[in-house]
Amino acid sequence: MTTTALTWFKSSYSGTDEPDCVEVAIAPTAPTVHVRDSKNRDGARLAFTNGSWVEFVAFAGRR
Repeated sequence: MTTTALTWFKSSYSGTDEPDCVEVAIAPTAPTVHVRDSKNRDGARLAFTNGSWVEFVAFAGRR
């Protein structure tokens, strides 16, 4: 799947001028959550299954 096929969004806590954040997209055809660096949109990205994403967010929230 190409990056252009995904609709990316970032937290509402990140202002439009804030470059230091990640962007997230949910694949419409597969249960996959994609994560990329907002400063390097063409760079590498992570892909999580829905279950792995839930675990990752729970882990990050405890930090």
